[in-house]
Amino acid sequence: MRVMVMVKATTDSEAGIMPPTELLEAMGKYNEELVNAGIMLAGDGLKPSVNGKRIAFDGPGRTVIDGPFAETKELVAGYWMWEVRDMDEAVAWVKRCPNPMPGYSEVEIRPVFEMSDFAAEMTPEVEAIHNRVRDKTEGR
Repeated sequence: MRVMVMVKATTDSEAGIMPPTELLEAMGKYNEELVNAGIMLAGDGLKPSVNGKRIAFDGPGRTVIDGPFAETKELVAGYWMWEVRDMDEAVAWVKRCPNPMPGYSEVEIRPVFEMSDFAAEMTPEVEAIHNRVRDKTEGR
């Protein structure tokens, strides 16, 4: 199963305060463990929301909202995409993670929808479109 593992933002990460060298080193080693275990598919840190934009959809209308965004605790400061056996394995790996932020921090794990989750709604035409997109994004 694929999961997205999200490191929640903090006041410091939203202020653009960079992590200390020791934390960067510890996280680098942890990422190496994930790669060597065949779990990590992707991962990156995100710049503060002041650098971001949101697009609000309302029917045919689109509104661009400039960052920063309120509610720091609801923002994501970084992420991983993992391939794991189950949620228990994902939890076990997160428990091994160095604290990703100085002080208090949270990491959220969310399962990713797989095409099989949409079996009842999937038509051959829709499946063909999704397969073409997957093939192109996976470099096939």
